Amino acid sequence: MATPQQLVEHALASSTADDCIAIVSNGTHANLRWANNTLTTNGVMHDVHVTVISFARVDGGVATGSVSGSASTPERVGELVAAADAAARAGSPAEDEAGLIAGAAGDDWDDEPGSTDIHVYDDLAPALGEAFKRADAGARVLYGFVNHGVTTTYVGSSTGLRLRHVQPTGHYGCTGKTSDRARSAWIGGATRDFADVDALSFDERLAVRLGWGERQVDLPAGRYDTILPPSSVADLMIDAYWYAGARTAHEGQSAYSARAGSPEGQTTRIGESIAKPGVQLLSDPAYPGLECAPFALATSSGNEQSVFDNGIPLGRTHWIQDGVLRALLQTRQSAQMTGQTVTPYVDNLVLEIDGGSGTIDDLVAGTERGLLLTCLWYIREVDAQSLLLTGLTRDGVYLIENGEITGEVNNFRFNESPLDLLTRFTHASETAPSFSREWGDDYFSRTATPALRVPDFNMSSVSQAR
Repeated sequence: MATPQQLVEHALASSTADDCIAIVSNGTHANLRWANNTLTTNGVMHDVHVTVISFARVDGGVATGSVSGSASTPERVGELVAAADAAARAGSPAEDEAGLIAGAAGDDWDDEPGSTDIHVYDDLAPALGEAFKRADAGARVLYGFVNHGVTTTYVGSSTGLRLRHVQPTGHYGCTGKTSDRARSAWIGGATRDFADVDALSFDERLAVRLGWGERQVDLPAGRYDTILPPSSVADLMIDAYWYAGARTAHEGQSAYSARAGSPEGQTTRIGESIAKPGVQLLSDPAYPGLECAPFALATSSGNEQSVFDNGIPLGRTHWIQDGVLRALLQTRQSAQMTGQTVTPYVDNLVLEIDGGSGTIDDLVAGTERGLLLTCLWYIREVDAQSLLLTGLTRDGVYLIENGEITGEVNNFRFNESPLDLLTRFTHASETAPSFSREWGDDYFSRTATPALRVPDFNMSSVSQAR
C-alpha cells in the first residue's frame, strides 16, 4: 500500500491545475462499548482520507475545486485529482483568493503515521470488569463507550509546503442507571492516551449521583442560582467560539458585530469589553494536555476558514483577554475587511478566570440554595445577534441546600447566552481539562474550563425528558 507521503506527491504530480494542495489523513481507531454491566463490542478501524484542492486561473481571479474521499491507492487519488481539477476550471473566482503558503518539508515529513490499537485499553478493560461487579452489587446498571484515535495528517502543496501532524484523541462516557431505570447519571471526559483514566471511579462517581436522586423534588421554571460544571461550561464556550467568525461579525450578523455607539467605521466589537475583567478565553496549539495542529488546516472555504490559508503557522490566540474581545476567527480575506490580524481557527479552547480557585465541590459548599447541573444537551442557537442558545438539562439536576446536595429535581429547558454568562457569574473554580457532552464525541474534545456559579440562570420551562 502506498504511504501517505506517496499519495500526497502523486496528487501534486498528477494535477494539471495551476496550483494544488493535497491533504492526507491516516487514522486508526479503537473502541469498547458496554451495556447492562457487560462489555458488548470492541473494534479497531483504519482509514485513509484524501482531500485534493485545485486552483485554476480564470477570468477575474483564481477558482478552486475541493474533492474529498477515501483513498489508499494512487489510482483512487488520481480520480480525486481529476475531479478537483475539473471543478476548479469550471468555477468562478474565489472571494478569498490569496497566495498559497510556501515552505519546505518539515523534519518529520518522512516519518510513518502514528497509530493505536486495542491494547490502549489493557489497564482499562480489567478495571471495567471490577466496576461492573460493584455496580451489580449495588443494583446499578452501567452503559458506556470509549474511543481512542490517532490521526496523522500530511499536507503538501505545489508551492513546496510539506507538513505533518500526529493527533491523538480519546474520550470516555458512562451512564449509570438504577436497576429500575428510573434515575440516571452521566460522567465523561477526554484523554490523549487513557493512561489517566480510572475506570473504577466510573461506578463510584455515578453511585454518589444516583444516591442524590433518592429524594425527588419538583421545581417550576424560573431563574436559579446555578452551578455549571466544567463540562457544561465547555458546551457553551464552544458555541461562543464557533460563532465568532470575523466575516459574519463584519457583515452585522452576529453577537460580535459592532453595536450602536461604536466608533465610526468599526464593524466588529474587537477592542470592546464583553466579559468581566479577569476573563481569559484563548486557544493555544501547545497548551499542555490539549496539544493540536500548529498550522491552519482547511479542506474547504467558508466564513471562518480558507483553503488558501492552509499551512499558516498558529500560536497562542487570546480571543477574550481580561474581559476584552481581542480577536475573532479571521482568514486573510476577513482580516483585510476588518483591518485586524489574521487569527485562524485553532482546534482547542481554554477558559481561565483570574482568581478562580478550588473545585466544583467548593462552589457547592458556598451555595445556600441553588442547582447543580451535570450536563446539557441538544443545544441550538435561537438568536444570532445575542448568541442566545437553548437546550435541555440531562442525567441529573440536583438541589443544593445549605452547601449540600439534598435531592434531584426535574429537568429543564434553558435559554442563555454564553457571552451574558461571562458578565454575570459570581464564582469560578480552577480551570481543569473538561469534555463537552454535546460536542466532544465527534467535533471538539480539547477544552479546559472552570465550573461557574451563575446567580440567575434561566430555566425557561420544565422538561419531561428523563
